[in-house]
Amino acid sequence: MIYELTNPVTKTLITHLRDQRRDAIRFRHTIAELTKQLVYEALKDFPLVEKEIVPWHGDGHFHAIDEENIIVVTVLRAGMPMLDSVMELLANSVAGFLAIKRDESTHESHLYYDRLPECKGKTILLVDPMVATGGSMKDALEFIKTKKPSRVIVLNIIGSPEGLEAVSSAYPDIDIYIAQIDEKLNENKYIIPGLGDAGDRAYNTTE
Repeated sequence: MIYELTNPVTKTLITHLRDQRRDAIRFRHTIAELTKQLVYEALKDFPLVEKEIVPWHGDGHFHAIDEENIIVVTVLRAGMPMLDSVMELLANSVAGFLAIKRDESTHESHLYYDRLPECKGKTILLVDPMVATGGSMKDALEFIKTKKPSRVIVLNIIGSPEGLEAVSSAYPDIDIYIAQIDEKLNENKYIIPGLGDAGDRAYNTTE
């Protein structure tokens, strides 16, 4: 299932991201704020477990998300602000990393690096700002599935209808939470209207 956020704050933040005048630090901050909105929505029905803590007064048993069984996986490098944002919310979760390169001639992608912890029986939050053709996301999901997690939830900032359809068709059991579904892909397989290269804009780099 694909869930698109619709609240006015989300739309406003997406508009800020599209502005080419937004500098790297504000770009990363906006990505982080949108990521938190996605997490709130994706985990709104997540089961709680009882935790024993040391409160200031009274009984020390309270309910919380079982963060230790959540792995936040990012696709380098554009997904780093999203990963940091999730781990600020879920401080006891564990991080995992994938590196995927898109061939600008063929528009195909391939996985060339992974650093994932033990995933069996865990919930994976896969974070990546943009879904264009869906090739990178499918590669990431194919690899993650071999690790036998109990559930995979994808968090994206923007995506094309074509790319989201490709991913959801290949993996109908995956829930995708996205801040904005854009209009289309152009002839060069870039998202329109899009927001440029998220990795370059976040870290002041160029190809």
